[in-house]
Amino acid sequence: MTVDDLRPRVQWIVEPIAKAMAQAGITPNACSVISFLVAIAAGAAFFFEASLLGVLCVLLNAFFDGVDGAIARVTGSAGMKGDFLDHVIDRYADIFIICGIFAGPLASPFIGVFGLTGVLMSSYLGTQAQAVGVGRIYGGILGRADRLLLLIVFGIAAAFLPGAVVAGLTVMDVMLLIFGVFGHITAVQRFSGAWKQL
Repeated sequence: MTVDDLRPRVQWIVEPIAKAMAQAGITPNACSVISFLVAIAAGAAFFFEASLLGVLCVLLNAFFDGVDGAIARVTGSAGMKGDFLDHVIDRYADIFIICGIFAGPLASPFIGVFGLTGVLMSSYLGTQAQAVGVGRIYGGILGRADRLLLLIVFGIAAAFLPGAVVAGLTVMDVMLLIFGVFGHITAVQRFSGAWKQL
């Protein structure tokens, strides 16, 4: 079971929050934009080695990214435009956060690019399956919720173990290697699942 599999089990927490935010006049698209802005802030924080601030921004990104769809559902405003915007923003958020990590001193650029390709390809395969008529695929060993959890855990570790290096790898190098290896495994899993249905 991955963290993504737990989403249906936390709806009882998310929906009351979404209803309260909707009553306050906060729209799903506003949440999507806020999630994007805090993702940019997270990338900047990691770039400047302010890892705890980066973790806080990742938490805010996860919150606003998770609640936008819930607001759309409770207000009956869910639609293709909002879904499209959400996925575009998610990918740019991934790019800003991961590039912020490896553009600065926290991780190797080479490992960072590898991690980024794993993230982007796993996400691409999930939505490309929908584009060819199979339906969106969220399965696989490393989903977006898993990556956000890893960002939080490794970001805290990087903050409390600054400069720690094991076998030539920093804390964030290890995380980005996980993103790369398991991201590409997830991409293969999603490709295989879609291929069997075509």
